[in-house]
Amino acid sequence: MTLTLMLLGLGVVGMLGMLYIALSGPSSGKALKRRIEAVRERHGATGVPAIANAQIRKLLSRKDSKMESLASNLIPRPAVMQLRLEKTGRKITLGRYAMINAGIVVTVAGLMMARGAPVLLSLMFGLFIGIGVPHFVIGKMITKRLKLFTANFPDAIELMVRGLRSGLPITETLTIVSGEISGPVGIEFRAVSDKMKIGLTMDAALQETADRLGTPEFQFFVITLAIQRETGGNLAETLSNLADVLRKRAQMKLKIKAMSSEAKASAMIVGALPFIVFTMVYLLNPNYMGGFFTDERLIVAGLGAMVWMGIGVAIMAKMVNFEI
Repeated sequence: MTLTLMLLGLGVVGMLGMLYIALSGPSSGKALKRRIEAVRERHGATGVPAIANAQIRKLLSRKDSKMESLASNLIPRPAVMQLRLEKTGRKITLGRYAMINAGIVVTVAGLMMARGAPVLLSLMFGLFIGIGVPHFVIGKMITKRLKLFTANFPDAIELMVRGLRSGLPITETLTIVSGEISGPVGIEFRAVSDKMKIGLTMDAALQETADRLGTPEFQFFVITLAIQRETGGNLAETLSNLADVLRKRAQMKLKIKAMSSEAKASAMIVGALPFIVFTMVYLLNPNYMGGFFTDERLIVAGLGAMVWMGIGVAIMAKMVNFEI
């Protein structure tokens, strides 16, 4: 019991410290990345001589700390995970994300062992919560940010249209959008403008942003600019039509959401009902349901039921999720 309490205390303290580190203070990772890109672009036309390679290796050696290297080795597909963290718009690195996961795993497992749960069950449930909950939270943060970006993106395009009609070049309108539009749209356009200032072409800077965001709306914008650059024409009129299409696309999404709301509510109720019933019965008669935490056979049966419930919920979620 003493060892369990010590582990529990260490887990709580560690999780609080990791959350503080992850959510406070600026990170130097992006500054180093910008310096590396600046060196690459500066010497890209001449094949990157030895001096530039030495500078890049020096920056890279200082960029990757021990925690970042360890997280990159432990996390599957670290590049994909790093891209997900960048989509949130927060200063969250792989090392901090791994520390948060580890803190939650230790805390949850310690709490369950303190309540008398088996060690194996505690570790499995701790891994499930420690890996699943941060992944779910990151997904929600990405969805919220992209939804805000998509909602404000047509306004940004309209601002560009007004700038183009007044005689400003396309590069200047990008800078105006970065300063006038708040939220994720302004941040992303500011990043595009900064990349162009260090020598990156507009097409390359926009394509990098499109690859990172992964939204079809911004990809439409990039394709529109690329086609206009090749074929010519009235760019202001083309962007105005694109803004109108994006607004109609958003309206269609809202209509689909309203039509599928009943099916989504039914899926949520069906998926949550077994867990609600289990919790109510456990509160009324703990001895009757307590076997699911102590008896190995009931533990296996409960885990199997959770797996099948997860499959059913995933299928129902796919059935009510429409893409346009």
